[in-house]
Amino acid sequence: MRALLVSLLVSLSLLTPAFAQRKVGEVVIDADRNATAIQVTASSPELGSLARLAFGAHGAYRLVASGAAYHLNFTQVAPTQVRVGITRGATGLPVFSEVVAGTSARNALLRAADVAVAHTGKLRGFFAGKLAFISDRGAGMEIMTSDLFGGEVVGWPGVSKQIITPRWSPDGRRLIFTSYRNGFPDIYVLDLATRTPALFVSVQGTNTGGRFSPDGGRVAMVLSGEGHSEIYVSNAQGKMISRLTRYPAVKAGPCWSPDGSRLVFTSEPGPQLYVMPAAVGAVPQRLPTNISRYCAEPDWCRWDASKLAFTMGMGRGYQIAVYDFSTRQATQVSAAPLDAIEPCWLADGRHLIYTARSANQRSLWILDTETRRATRISPSALGQVSQASYWIR
Repeated sequence: MRALLVSLLVSLSLLTPAFAQRKVGEVVIDADRNATAIQVTASSPELGSLARLAFGAHGAYRLVASGAAYHLNFTQVAPTQVRVGITRGATGLPVFSEVVAGTSARNALLRAADVAVAHTGKLRGFFAGKLAFISDRGAGMEIMTSDLFGGEVVGWPGVSKQIITPRWSPDGRRLIFTSYRNGFPDIYVLDLATRTPALFVSVQGTNTGGRFSPDGGRVAMVLSGEGHSEIYVSNAQGKMISRLTRYPAVKAGPCWSPDGSRLVFTSEPGPQLYVMPAAVGAVPQRLPTNISRYCAEPDWCRWDASKLAFTMGMGRGYQIAVYDFSTRQATQVSAAPLDAIEPCWLADGRHLIYTARSANQRSLWILDTETRRATRISPSALGQVSQASYWIR
C-alpha cells in the first residue's frame, strides 16, 4: 500500500498502463489546409535541415517547393550569427531582413526562425526555447537539457537514480526535481552554472512535485510529512513552508497560474483537477472538465492564462486535452496512436510538447492543438525520453 501511495504522489501517470507498441509516425488529423505555404532555403545543408524541421513541426506553416506565400532564406554570416531574409511569393519582393545572434550557429538559426514567425505568422516564436527532460538509455535515469529539437544536449550526472519531473526556474538557471538518490523521494535544486544539486526539501514521508512560481519567489510542492499528501508552498530557498490543503486524498502535480495567484493540481478521487488560490485557508474547487474520469498532469499556459493542458483517460489509453477557462469547456487536442501524456506548453499558447508512450518506448513530440498535427522531436540516440519542461527567455 505504501508503494502505491508513493507512486501516486510522484506522478499519477506512472500508474497508467502502457500497451502494445503501435506504429510511430507523424500524426495529422483535420490538418489546417489554410496554413501559410512557405519555401525554406539556407546557406548550408545543416542550417537548411534544421530550419525545415522547425517549420515542419509548426502547424501554422506548410512547406512547399513552389507556389509559396513567403520565401525564407537563412544565411550564416558569422560563427554565431544568421541572417534571415523574407521575400513575398512569386514576386520576390523583400519583406524583412535581419542578422540574428545566438550562442552558436544552431541557436542563431532557431532565433532567426522565431523572427521569421513573428513577421509572417504574427505569432510568438518558440523554436529557440530549451528543454529539460528525463532520459533513460539503460544505465539509469538522467536529467538532460537540449534545444527544442534535441540538439546541443547536456547531461547532468550525479543525480541519476530515479528522477521525477525536472522543472525550470523562471530565470533558466536552475532545475527543481524529485530524486530517490538517498533512498527516499526528496526535492532537489540543480544549479546549472555550478552543476551542483542541492537538497531543497526533505521531511519525513514523500516530497514531490516541486514547481517554481512565475516570479521565482515561491515553490509549490506535495509533502506527506503530516500524514496525508498535501499541497505546500515555500519560499525560493525551501524555507517558510506553509500548508495549503487539509483533506485526506492523494494529491500530485501542483502548477501555478501565470500570475501566481492560483494553483491547479491533481487529486483523488478520479483523479480529477482542482483549482485554488495559492493561500493558506483557501478551498479547492473541482475544475469542471466533464471530459474524462481520469484528468491529471495539468500545465497552465504561461502565455495564455485561459488555457490549461492536461492528460485525460480515453478508453484503455490516454490523450491530451485543453480546458478553456473562458468557455469552461475541455477539448481533446491529440489523436496519438500511442499514449499521449505529460503535456507542456510552448511559448505561442498554441503548441505543446507531450510524451508519446507505448509498452517499450517513450519519446517527445510537438503537438499543434489547433490542427492536432504531431511531430516527433527527440532523437532515438537519447533513449527513452519523457517528462519535458520548456523554458524560453
